[in-house]
Amino acid sequence: MELGFAKVDITPRVGVELCGFGPFLNRHSTGVRDRLWARAMAVEAGESRAVLISCDLVGVTPDTTRKARDLVAESSGLGPDEVMICCSHTHSGPAPDAYIGWGEADPTYLAVLPHHIAAAAQRAIERLEPARLHHAEVPCEGIGLNREYEEFWAPYEDAMQPDWRPARPELTDTTCHVLTARADDGRLLGFAAYFGCHPVVCCSAVRMIHGDYPGVALNNVERDHPGAVGLFLQGALGDVNTAIGGQPERESLLALDEIAERFARSVRKGIAEGTEIEVPLLRSCRREVVFTRKSWTIEEIRRRLEESEAKIAAPDDGSFSDADRDRRLQMVYAIALRSLLARAERGETLSPATEVHGLRLGPVALLGSPFEMFQAIKNEVCEQAGAALPLVVCLVNDPVGYAPDKTAAARGGYAADQVPLMCGELPFANVHEELVKELLKLDSELGTP
Repeated sequence: MELGFAKVDITPRVGVELCGFGPFLNRHSTGVRDRLWARAMAVEAGESRAVLISCDLVGVTPDTTRKARDLVAESSGLGPDEVMICCSHTHSGPAPDAYIGWGEADPTYLAVLPHHIAAAAQRAIERLEPARLHHAEVPCEGIGLNREYEEFWAPYEDAMQPDWRPARPELTDTTCHVLTARADDGRLLGFAAYFGCHPVVCCSAVRMIHGDYPGVALNNVERDHPGAVGLFLQGALGDVNTAIGGQPERESLLALDEIAERFARSVRKGIAEGTEIEVPLLRSCRREVVFTRKSWTIEEIRRRLEESEAKIAAPDDGSFSDADRDRRLQMVYAIALRSLLARAERGETLSPATEVHGLRLGPVALLGSPFEMFQAIKNEVCEQAGAALPLVVCLVNDPVGYAPDKTAAARGGYAADQVPLMCGELPFANVHEELVKELLKLDSELGTP
């Protein structure tokens, strides 16, 4: 078995608009707090090769993924199945061309991004060398809380205490999986840390570019091990917030360092305590999937569009202020509904395809989906998967919004109804059951060692 690691700086120029926290915020960056990276791990076992790339970004679109894969194919011959791109989902990085109103994408940045991602992959391939893979599952607490079933944020002073814990920790990740690669001479080549929680410590008040808690933590851990490269693999984050958020800039930045250090301590422990695992099988597979959407007729779309346009034009104490959040949110809906209406009138599908993508490293199965998945869905997949170590990775190759569990979907609201329109698409009809089915099928296709 051979492993190789590399990273390429993907920090945008200052001034690009950042993604997250509300509609049409004009949240342009004012500086760089921490660099953003595309980090790659290349794997070779027997005749098989694959490369996993982790980006300090909110997401990468299918267009970016396709262009990066084409570049990797040109330089190394790897096919699309053998190139998996995942993202941390930081809300303090540049906006992709994926969300209406949640940050304007910069065309120049998007044009060069696939080249940077491909460069990280190619350099990792060039650095392949004999290595051994280790795994540890270590405690990782005091970071997240379930915003669907608990409070949205914890009180700031409480959550800043080292012993803070959520009321219902079982609704969050409480452990971190760490995969560690060491050369035959013991050198640490790189590592991958898997954990699920939204990177939202710093909210709209902070306009500095950074990778939020996972990006800051891995930058710090890498400094402990010069030459090593650390990937972050985002787990089920859909209903899990960081304990702290929504604070003024000073408090947000203090909290960022605190939460990042909690995560970094877990990663360091995982690096130190990893047990070697055998990798008799390296396999990757990828499949396009159409997840069922709600069936809105042309008449239904027109009716909803008329309602949104009426709310946009409704008097607001005579001011008609564009600062009104609800008015800005209705504009997001209107833009989405106009696009959906035009597509429907042209006879185009309103149920676009996306993909699920898997990578098996011996007992470890990375089961990748494009969703911001809820914890209950991840738990169900892990309980039924055949792999000894199933890791359900989110934000892979395409950001399509939330996969809410059945309870949250029935309740409706932000995750179930609003975010799909932010993505310019109809809400999902039965994503919980369909996603579990597709990921378990993926696990089966990857085979067993």
